Amino acid sequence: MASVAITEVNETPSGPIPPKATAGEQVVTPWDVQGGVTEDGKQLGIDYDKLIAQFGTRAIDAELLQRFERLTGHKPHVLLRRGMFFSHRTSLRQSVASRELGRILDRYEAGKPFFLYTGRGPSSDSMHLGHMIPFMFTKWLQDVFDVPLVIQLTDDEKYLFKHELKLDQVQQFARKNARDIIACGFNLEKTFIFSNLSYVGGPFYHNVVRIARCITTSQSRATFGFTDSDNVGKLHFVAIQAAPSFSNSFPHIFGTKSDIPCLIPCAIDQDPYFRLTRDTAAKLKYPKPALIHSKFFPALQGPQTKMSASDANSAIYMTDTANQIKNKINKHGFSGGQETEEEHRRLGGNPDVDVSYQYLGFLEEDDAEYEKIAKVECTLTGTHRSRITRLPNQDYRAGTLLTGQLKGMCIKKLQEFVKTFQDNKAKVSEEVIDKFMDSTRKIDPAIGRPAQKSPPEPPATGATPASTETAAQ
Repeated sequence: MASVAITEVNETPSGPIPPKATAGEQVVTPWDVQGGVTEDGKQLGIDYDKLIAQFGTRAIDAELLQRFERLTGHKPHVLLRRGMFFSHRTSLRQSVASRELGRILDRYEAGKPFFLYTGRGPSSDSMHLGHMIPFMFTKWLQDVFDVPLVIQLTDDEKYLFKHELKLDQVQQFARKNARDIIACGFNLEKTFIFSNLSYVGGPFYHNVVRIARCITTSQSRATFGFTDSDNVGKLHFVAIQAAPSFSNSFPHIFGTKSDIPCLIPCAIDQDPYFRLTRDTAAKLKYPKPALIHSKFFPALQGPQTKMSASDANSAIYMTDTANQIKNKINKHGFSGGQETEEEHRRLGGNPDVDVSYQYLGFLEEDDAEYEKIAKVECTLTGTHRSRITRLPNQDYRAGTLLTGQLKGMCIKKLQEFVKTFQDNKAKVSEEVIDKFMDSTRKIDPAIGRPAQKSPPEPPATGATPASTETAAQ
């Protein structure tokens, strides 16, 4: 599969198209994520400020978070507060007031319907921690907004892009991944999970065809870097991933209504698909989807790449035992500490590259406890980034907290999170999966009005996922 590294963006009628990269630049595509490399061979972490500038997105700033809290009455999720979900999609020519995420909040304030859309590419029978984080955040969004959610399992995509996989394999993976997703605690009354290989047809396929006619081969090639050796299914798949963005793809939820917008929580590497989707929406006179982008959950080897299901030593799987988690963190977890305890106490550690610290940013709900490890004072300046001043007198940075101790904190949080997930997954029966994936089941498209419900305060991603007992009854 050819990949396109993200460099300076040229705005074109088909959306921002990254030109060819030069050696050493970071690579961010839907299939490959790698940090840049310096001239002396040092591998760098992903530069998210650069992605914001190059993709033409906008940072989620304090003003937007304050409005979110004011409208919903709930403190923003830990992943929003700490900038793990850091960016949202906007049109370059739009005014501040009309950016799509702001318009979603406008609809919520007015009690007008919208829906959530996210997805998963089932390439293995077990999901890892990096896969779970966006679903935990999406589950919280569903609790707060009380809106319908559609979850696309792209088993067809995995078959097209991974030649070692067979058709029956990806269908089995989709079913097993659905069980993992349901274990996050999604509301059965508001959630539809579907496999492309099983569901695509009828009004959904009508939209696929409409979208496909709007996207040229040259646009697909330019956006994704496809070559003559790539199968035609890869070029076409963008139309299939785009279709859930439009409400009339789901007649059992929205009937024939095509004017209900969606909010898509996704990793930033999926943005190229939705740039084309948004261009197509304008041509079809559908509302453009709003996007909220997450950073990548780093691999055990460090923040220069993301956790990958294809590399067992890079990932914490949701099937791992407590002992496996401990061994993986201790053996493979990249450390920001010094070579010796003496040097560490004298020079301190670097939490910015330490994997255990990065993981605690996703898992530790207590802001004061997390900041105590490496104190940060944030001052939001401008509209595109947060400037962060780090103080040298806190535990890990000061050298009073050792690498082994930091890893121990991370291991404990991970073990608790994975064990709770496994307990919830055990309650998800085949019957429950069938209910979530039943395309004949009517789902109420109405939105929960502000202040009508009181969802719990945002759980940390490391907190106990919601029980699946209600869905199982």
